[in-house]
Amino acid sequence: MRYLVCIKQTPDTAELPKVSPEEAASGNLSVNLVVNPWDEHAIEGGLQLMENYGGTTGAITVGGEGAIDALRSALAMGCKDATLVQYEGSTDALNVADLLAAAIKNDGDVDVVVMGQMTVDGNTGLTPVVLGRKLGWPVLTGVAKVVELTEDSITVERSVGQSRITVKAPTPVVLSVVKEIGEPRYPTFINIRKAARVKIPVLTPEDLGVDVPEPKVHMANFRKPPAREAKVKLFEGTPQEAAAALIDALLEEKVL
Repeated sequence: MRYLVCIKQTPDTAELPKVSPEEAASGNLSVNLVVNPWDEHAIEGGLQLMENYGGTTGAITVGGEGAIDALRSALAMGCKDATLVQYEGSTDALNVADLLAAAIKNDGDVDVVVMGQMTVDGNTGLTPVVLGRKLGWPVLTGVAKVVELTEDSITVERSVGQSRITVKAPTPVVLSVVKEIGEPRYPTFINIRKAARVKIPVLTPEDLGVDVPEPKVHMANFRKPPAREAKVKLFEGTPQEAAAALIDALLEEKVL
């Protein structure tokens, strides 16, 4: 079995407030970049498949040379190999899916592609669906658990609202996973050192025979949401009187 986890390098969520609208529009960010948090869960899901059903799990990303750091993080977590599709032009879900589809076909006999539900920068959740369309494979979204994997099918639990739905699909397949798939494991110091020494192969669109089209989706009018005004109010009296005053205040603010 061969599993491939598609990841993306995104701003550290703790530093997102530091990103200015101008930086977001240009794409040249000065903040710390890390593996997209949703994709950390995808890596965990891919590693679980390898441990439970055998085979190998690799990682792949589309991005500039700096995205190699994200791939090294995936290797440190336990992925057996990693590939960078180097492309620094403007992208949307459509042309990223073009590049990933070509790279997956170039990889060979991939049985399961695992992706995070969305990214913290774009927040569209479109790439897994578009990638499945490009490959001609079924797409299972909201995957919270892999129940069974055989040579020709996969059974998963999908999280839909407050419900769980068990579905079965033929392989090869694209999975878009949610956090319930598993808590990302911490890389060991030894694995971090090993990952730092790995020579990661780099592919270009030309290597893959892909003529990357201009993005069809263009984002404009970048702006920060208005700052929230915080109000603090202390309630005096006995605990019962303070609780009653708190309820009255919440009702007045239409919180309850």
